[in-house]
Amino acid sequence: MSDMKARMFNKKASSAKSKSDLIVRTLSPKPGQHVADVGSGGGHFSFLFARLVGTEGKVYAIDTDRFLLEFVKNDAEKKGLYNIENVLAEENSFPVRDENLDLVFLRNVYHHLPDRLNYFMDMSTLLKKETKVAIIDYDGRDRLSFHRLFGHYVPKAMIVDEMNDAGYRLLEDHTFLPQQSFLIFSLFENKTIN
Repeated sequence: MSDMKARMFNKKASSAKSKSDLIVRTLSPKPGQHVADVGSGGGHFSFLFARLVGTEGKVYAIDTDRFLLEFVKNDAEKKGLYNIENVLAEENSFPVRDENLDLVFLRNVYHHLPDRLNYFMDMSTLLKKETKVAIIDYDGRDRLSFHRLFGHYVPKAMIVDEMNDAGYRLLEDHTFLPQQSFLIFSLFENKTIN
Protein backbone atom coordinates (compact mmCIF):
# COMPACT_ATOMS: atom_id res chain seq x y z
CA MET A 1 0.00 0.00 0.00
CA SER A 2 2.77 2.48 0.90
CA ASP A 3 4.57 1.68 -2.39
CA MET A 4 1.38 2.57 -4.24
CA LYS A 5 1.09 5.80 -2.24
CA ALA A 6 4.73 6.68 -2.97
CA ARG A 7 4.31 5.96 -6.68
CA MET A 8 1.16 8.11 -6.74
CA PHE A 9 3.05 11.00 -5.09
CA ASN A 10 5.88 10.65 -7.62
CA LYS A 11 3.49 10.48 -10.56
CA LYS A 12 1.78 13.67 -9.43
CA ALA A 13 5.09 15.45 -8.70
CA SER A 14 6.47 14.53 -12.12
CA SER A 15 3.36 15.54 -14.09
CA ALA A 16 3.60 18.41 -16.59
CA LYS A 17 1.28 20.50 -14.41
CA SER A 18 3.68 20.23 -11.45
CA LYS A 19 6.60 21.65 -13.50
CA SER A 20 9.21 19.84 -11.41
CA ASP A 21 12.00 20.38 -13.96
CA LEU A 22 11.37 24.13 -14.00
CA ILE A 23 11.25 24.21 -10.21
CA VAL A 24 14.60 22.45 -9.95
CA ARG A 25 16.15 24.64 -12.68
CA THR A 26 14.96 27.72 -10.77
CA LEU A 27 16.59 26.45 -7.56
CA SER A 28 19.70 25.31 -9.48
CA PRO A 29 21.42 23.14 -6.87
CA LYS A 30 25.14 22.76 -7.56
CA PRO A 31 27.53 19.82 -7.20
CA GLY A 32 28.64 19.41 -3.61
CA GLN A 33 25.68 21.21 -2.06
CA HIS A 34 23.51 19.90 0.78
CA VAL A 35 19.73 19.90 0.31
CA ALA A 36 16.91 19.12 2.75
CA ASP A 37 13.74 17.88 1.02
CA VAL A 38 11.10 18.33 3.73
CA GLY A 39 8.07 16.14 3.12
CA SER A 40 9.89 14.09 0.52
CA GLY A 41 6.94 11.74 -0.09
CA GLY A 42 7.92 9.22 -2.77
CA GLY A 43 11.26 10.94 -3.36
CA HIS A 44 10.74 12.53 -6.80
CA PHE A 45 12.45 15.80 -5.87
CA SER A 46 15.03 14.08 -3.67
CA PHE A 47 16.13 12.05 -6.69
CA LEU A 48 16.33 15.15 -8.91
CA PHE A 49 18.37 17.01 -6.29
CA ALA A 50 20.64 13.99 -5.67
CA ARG A 51 21.62 13.79 -9.33
CA LEU A 52 22.49 17.50 -9.42
CA VAL A 53 24.48 17.73 -6.18
CA GLY A 54 26.43 14.61 -7.15
CA THR A 55 28.50 12.29 -5.02
CA GLU A 56 30.15 15.19 -3.16
CA GLY A 57 26.72 16.56 -2.18
CA LYS A 58 24.02 15.26 0.09
CA VAL A 59 20.22 15.18 0.09
CA TYR A 60 18.16 14.63 3.21
CA ALA A 61 14.82 13.01 2.35
CA ILE A 62 12.68 14.04 5.32
CA ASP A 63 9.22 12.68 6.02
CA THR A 64 6.96 11.69 8.91
CA ASP A 65 6.02 8.43 7.15
CA ARG A 66 8.61 5.69 7.67
CA PHE A 67 7.10 3.56 4.88
CA LEU A 68 7.55 6.36 2.34
CA LEU A 69 11.15 6.74 3.49
CA GLU A 70 11.70 3.01 3.02
CA PHE A 71 10.41 3.35 -0.53
CA VAL A 72 12.80 6.28 -1.15
CA LYS A 73 15.71 4.25 0.21
CA ASN A 74 14.96 1.26 -2.00
CA ASP A 75 14.26 3.33 -5.10
CA ALA A 76 17.42 5.42 -4.58
CA GLU A 77 19.49 2.22 -4.47
CA LYS A 78 17.87 1.01 -7.71
CA LYS A 79 18.72 4.36 -9.32
CA GLY A 80 22.32 4.25 -8.01
CA LEU A 81 21.82 7.33 -5.84
CA TYR A 82 23.85 6.85 -2.67
CA ASN A 83 23.95 10.48 -1.53
CA ILE A 84 20.41 10.47 -0.05
CA GLU A 85 19.99 10.13 3.70
CA ASN A 86 16.49 9.34 4.95
CA VAL A 87 15.34 11.22 8.04
CA LEU A 88 12.21 10.35 10.00
CA ALA A 89 10.70 13.59 11.30
CA GLU A 90 8.14 14.74 13.78
CA GLU A 91 5.64 17.35 12.61
CA ASN A 92 6.83 20.07 14.95
CA SER A 93 10.62 20.25 14.63
CA PHE A 94 13.20 20.43 11.87
CA PRO A 95 15.19 17.18 12.23
CA VAL A 96 18.43 17.87 10.34
CA ARG A 97 21.46 19.25 12.16
CA ASP A 98 23.74 20.07 9.21
CA GLU A 99 25.49 23.45 9.28
CA ASN A 100 26.26 23.12 5.56
CA LEU A 101 22.69 23.16 4.24
CA ASP A 102 22.45 25.18 1.05
CA LEU A 103 18.76 24.61 0.32
CA VAL A 104 15.71 23.63 2.35
CA PHE A 105 12.84 22.64 0.07
CA LEU A 106 9.20 22.26 1.13
CA ARG A 107 6.58 21.39 -1.45
CA ASN A 108 2.95 21.13 -0.32
CA VAL A 109 4.12 20.75 3.29
CA TYR A 110 3.83 24.25 4.77
CA HIS A 111 0.07 23.98 5.43
CA HIS A 112 0.63 20.73 7.37
CA LEU A 113 3.05 22.21 9.92
CA PRO A 114 1.19 22.76 13.22
CA ASP A 115 3.50 25.45 14.69
CA ARG A 116 5.19 27.09 11.73
CA LEU A 117 6.68 30.02 13.64
CA ASN A 118 8.62 27.84 16.07
CA TYR A 119 9.49 25.33 13.34
CA PHE A 120 11.20 27.96 11.21
CA MET A 121 12.72 29.81 14.16
CA ASP A 122 14.30 26.53 15.28
CA MET A 123 15.50 25.88 11.74
CA SER A 124 17.02 29.37 11.49
CA THR A 125 19.54 28.59 14.23
CA LEU A 126 21.03 25.87 11.99
CA LEU A 127 21.29 27.73 8.69
CA LYS A 128 23.99 29.77 7.02
CA LYS A 129 22.86 33.24 5.97
CA GLU A 130 23.23 32.09 2.33
CA THR A 131 20.90 29.09 2.79
CA LYS A 132 17.79 29.32 0.66
CA VAL A 133 14.43 28.12 1.97
CA ALA A 134 12.04 27.35 -0.88
CA ILE A 135 8.35 26.99 -0.05
CA ILE A 136 5.81 25.79 -2.57
CA ASP A 137 2.26 25.48 -1.33
CA TYR A 138 -1.30 25.73 -2.53
CA ASP A 139 -2.41 29.34 -2.14
CA GLY A 140 -6.19 28.99 -2.41
CA ARG A 141 -6.59 31.13 -5.53
CA ASP A 142 -8.96 28.55 -7.02
CA ARG A 143 -12.00 28.79 -4.73
CA LEU A 144 -13.47 25.49 -5.96
CA SER A 145 -10.35 23.36 -5.62
CA PHE A 146 -10.01 20.36 -3.30
CA HIS A 147 -7.18 22.16 -1.50
CA ARG A 148 -9.28 25.23 -0.81
CA LEU A 149 -12.37 23.26 0.23
CA PHE A 150 -10.44 21.14 2.76
CA GLY A 151 -8.11 23.86 4.08
CA HIS A 152 -4.98 22.44 2.45
CA TYR A 153 -3.56 25.82 1.49
CA VAL A 154 -1.94 28.96 2.90
CA PRO A 155 -2.30 32.36 1.20
CA LYS A 156 0.99 33.71 -0.13
CA ALA A 157 0.80 36.86 2.03
CA MET A 158 0.43 34.74 5.16
CA ILE A 159 3.52 32.68 4.30
CA VAL A 160 5.54 35.87 3.77
CA ASP A 161 4.32 37.38 7.07
CA GLU A 162 4.98 34.21 9.05
CA MET A 163 8.42 33.75 7.57
CA ASN A 164 9.28 37.39 8.32
CA ASP A 165 8.20 36.83 11.93
CA ALA A 166 10.46 33.75 12.06
CA GLY A 167 13.49 35.77 10.87
CA TYR A 168 13.47 35.28 7.09
CA ARG A 169 13.22 37.71 4.19
CA LEU A 170 11.66 37.06 0.82
CA LEU A 171 14.24 36.76 -1.97
CA GLU A 172 12.17 35.53 -4.91
CA ASP A 173 8.48 35.15 -5.79
CA HIS A 174 7.90 32.85 -8.78
CA THR A 175 4.47 32.82 -10.41
CA PHE A 176 4.66 30.00 -12.97
CA LEU A 177 2.72 27.39 -10.94
CA PRO A 178 -1.03 27.40 -11.63
CA GLN A 179 -2.33 26.68 -8.10
CA GLN A 180 0.68 27.21 -5.85
CA SER A 181 2.89 29.99 -4.66
CA PHE A 182 6.64 29.45 -5.01
CA LEU A 183 8.61 31.62 -2.59
CA ILE A 184 12.32 31.59 -1.78
CA PHE A 185 13.57 33.03 1.50
CA SER A 186 16.85 33.54 3.29
CA LEU A 187 17.71 34.67 6.80
CA PHE A 188 17.67 38.37 7.58
CA GLU A 189 21.23 39.74 7.48
CA ASN A 190 21.23 40.66 11.16
CA LYS A 191 20.02 37.20 12.28
CA THR A 192 22.42 35.60 14.74
CA ILE A 193 23.64 32.22 13.51
CA ASN A 194 24.94 29.56 15.92
